[in-house]
Amino acid sequence: MSFFEMGGYAAYVWPAFGAAAAIMIALLLLSIRAMRAREAALRALEATARRQRATDGDNDRDGEQNAPA
Repeated sequence: MSFFEMGGYAAYVWPAFGAAAAIMIALLLLSIRAMRAREAALRALEATARRQRATDGDNDRDGEQNAPA
């Protein structure tokens, strides 16, 4: 049982472990949330680019020239 008592410092050690674990879990959850938001933004950008290419492709097939930017 002396392991859990941490040589008399258990009142300081265990809360520190708990705080570190809580912070690491919070960071994991925030990272996953940010990743999902960025993936959604990327999917939206890709869909917009796909629509833009399709629109540009339709204009090219109609014989119109795209003006240089």
